[in-house]
Amino acid sequence: MSKLSIFTKGFFKENAVFVMLLGLCPTLGTTTSAINGLGMGLATTFVLVMSNIVVSLVKSQIPDKVRIPAYIVIIASFVTIVELTMQAYVPALYDVLGLFIPLIVVNCIILGRAEAFASKNNVFDSILDGFGMGLGFSMALMMLGAIREILGSGSIFNISIYQGDGALVFVLAPGAFIVLGYLIALINRITKKV
Repeated sequence: MSKLSIFTKGFFKENAVFVMLLGLCPTLGTTTSAINGLGMGLATTFVLVMSNIVVSLVKSQIPDKVRIPAYIVIIASFVTIVELTMQAYVPALYDVLGLFIPLIVVNCIILGRAEAFASKNNVFDSILDGFGMGLGFSMALMMLGAIREILGSGSIFNISIYQGDGALVFVLAPGAFIVLGYLIALINRITKKV
């Protein structure tokens, strides 16, 4: 597999949200705005890249019986770093994302990439995979958050686009399901033609 295909497969071909339907808890819970989606996506990307690096480096040192618990400890260490950093430097975003930051530890995307890719490949390929999957996840969350924010409040990144009230349903939980469903249908339509 080429380096470019390792990096880009997370954008559409194996996108965690639109194709594999993984990580839907933070996807649906944090995407009330584009900035929230982007913040969660970047936090997840950092954890994904760093845990892929460490798993790839120590894979031969971890016995098979404790492989998954060891991966969870590695992932939890980086989630703690992200959580404390966000709490110190972007407290407003941390307050909004709150509970979802510690839940990155059990995010299927991160544990799945550690098990399926980083534990079987070299460090450089694991970094590419982590960045590609993380950027694809970030793109999906930001896109979902942007659409919900535009339709629900008439703004994007807190910049007003139109005056008046948006459709409240898009700011609430049902709006996340509606927008996600349409985005999945659109991505499926696009990828089937290509």
